[in-house]
Amino acid sequence: MVKATKAMKAMLAKTPGKQPVPLQQAVELLKQFGGRKFDQTVEIHMNLGIDPAQADQIVRGSVVLPHGIGKIQRVVVFAKGDLAKIAEEAGADAVGAEDLSKRIKDGWLDFDVCIATPDMMGMVGPLGKVLGPRGLMPSPRAGTVTTDVSRVVKEYKAGKVEFRNDKGSNVHAVVGKMSFDAAKLAENLSAFISFVQSLKPNACKGTYIKSIAICATMSPSIRVSA
Repeated sequence: MVKATKAMKAMLAKTPGKQPVPLQQAVELLKQFGGRKFDQTVEIHMNLGIDPAQADQIVRGSVVLPHGIGKIQRVVVFAKGDLAKIAEEAGADAVGAEDLSKRIKDGWLDFDVCIATPDMMGMVGPLGKVLGPRGLMPSPRAGTVTTDVSRVVKEYKAGKVEFRNDKGSNVHAVVGKMSFDAAKLAENLSAFISFVQSLKPNACKGTYIKSIAICATMSPSIRVSA
């Protein structure tokens, strides 16, 4: 078992342990865990009362956070003709068709989001084994298969967050940076939690949100009152 460092022990001493606290208090506690040589990423982790084995209980979506995530996301778009030009004008980092497909097959994955127009999915489909495990496969449900490429590219550039529950019924997402002030972090977190609440599957019975925790890249987690 890995022993906690002196710095981690000091941070753990400031946390309320497993006791959930209100969101604003949790953010203020988290902000005390700064002092690193880099701007740590802030994450949220939610455990849901769903059965991930049931297709009608999958929780998946994307949301534009009020203050972005503190990172410029690299966006690629599979498109041709006028839509390709529109994607470029919207700020996409790479736009293409056969050439982009070959580049990805050859091992290039230096991007965070992959968008495709519907007519390109026949070409994108075979890339599923590469893009799928990395969470990069375009999906109509996530809004990354679309003809409205300008809007979607701009949303992801502005800090749109995409998520899907894992096999343990958990949802994970980046919600900002430690350099954000407490009010902005709280607003981002509140927006994310509210959006996940709105996605409660009709087939889900009982408690939907079982637990919420937030943390930074190198900090303990803090439980938040659901």
